[in-house]
Amino acid sequence: MSTASTQAAPGRATRADVAKLAGVSTAVVSYVTNAGPQSVAPATRKRVLEAAAALGYRPNAAARSLKTGATQLLGMVIPDATNLYFAELAVAVETAAVAHGFDLLVAHSHSSREREAQLMHSFTSRQVDGIIMLSTVADQSATTLGATKTPFVEFGCNIGTPGGLAFTVDHRAGAREGVKHLIEHGHTRIGLVVGPEMAGIAHSREVGWMDALADAGLRRGPIFRADFSRAGGLEAGRALVESAAAPSAVFVASDVQATGVIRAAHEAGVRMPDELAIVSFDASPESEYTWPALTAMQQPIDEMADAAVEAIVRLRLSEPAESRMFSTTLVRRASCGCPPSVAQ
Repeated sequence: MSTASTQAAPGRATRADVAKLAGVSTAVVSYVTNAGPQSVAPATRKRVLEAAAALGYRPNAAARSLKTGATQLLGMVIPDATNLYFAELAVAVETAAVAHGFDLLVAHSHSSREREAQLMHSFTSRQVDGIIMLSTVADQSATTLGATKTPFVEFGCNIGTPGGLAFTVDHRAGAREGVKHLIEHGHTRIGLVVGPEMAGIAHSREVGWMDALADAGLRRGPIFRADFSRAGGLEAGRALVESAAAPSAVFVASDVQATGVIRAAHEAGVRMPDELAIVSFDASPESEYTWPALTAMQQPIDEMADAAVEAIVRLRLSEPAESRMFSTTLVRRASCGCPPSVAQ
């Protein structure tokens, strides 16, 4: 690779220049920069992207869109960016999107099905090449989200959109494992902090809690319902510690709620995990920095993001793609009573 060949002025290099530097045809350069219509081996894709970066090659996005019908943009809808778990998901999807030659537009639905439908329409009108939906709304209007020819996948939970692919974890099995871990610590009265009664993720995690207790022959502890937020967790936590029959352990359906529960316990002088052991769901970045650090069920976010974006690429190429369900992993920390040598 000559020095002169890598010093083209930014934006002035041509597809032929990139092809020559990468040792491929101009067609392969087009497949990489347009994410299709044919797939390219990862090593070749990397070589083309490195050559394009070295030459400062920038395809004309408007012209490319008119010619190919592709914008190299993906749209993603998340409920709330202030929730670090959703923010982590968005970062993982963006990383996967960039690896496939896409940029990512992220919008917030504020947990409104009406807003979700509006954003679907907006992304479609902008001619994005695919849409990734992370919904916490559970009602019977999911069909409105599937009314698009744009490749569309659901992420985090399956909301039952007709024709939509889903990339999620087994929330029920994960919750069951988390509660089982509390039982293994000797707890026989285990409560639940969860969101408002509904279908979807919250319901699946609640059923997993029930499963674990039933498997162990234990009666269900008290349920405290509140919004999936720090404030909601604080409200539920205060109700929990003030209860006349407070449980010795609690499974919390999300880290963001667990953060509020921990504050409530501290305010009430409840010692954790001695007087209240906690296991939560998500293992988001903040869960490692609560005091005590949260034991939690972790989702393979990066793997899920890669699979979701890969599915969109396949759908655009008219190749077969399937939904996938992933398993969670128990991350042991101090909030459940695991010794420091086991905590991560």
